[in-house]
Amino acid sequence: MTELIYLQPGEEMPEMSDDEPWLIVEASDDGRFFGTGWARTLTGEDVFFVSLPEDDVSLDAAVAAARNWADERAISTVWVQTTPA
Repeated sequence: MTELIYLQPGEEMPEMSDDEPWLIVEASDDGRFFGTGWARTLTGEDVFFVSLPEDDVSLDAAVAAARNWADERAISTVWVQTTPA
């Protein structure tokens, strides 16, 4: 199960090592939420997550898409920033 960690306004996701997978959903000034992330497959290939426009329309949709991707890649944490930086 993927844990959601909600960041406080102005707080940033902690630094990750170069080989540690990460995933974040961030609020934008226009009311949308964008997800980005990185992981490595079992065969050593880099895979990237960039949210789709249909998932950017709400926090719930963005978090659901990010959580699905995280679950598929065994990423334990999704960081969530609910207010624009």
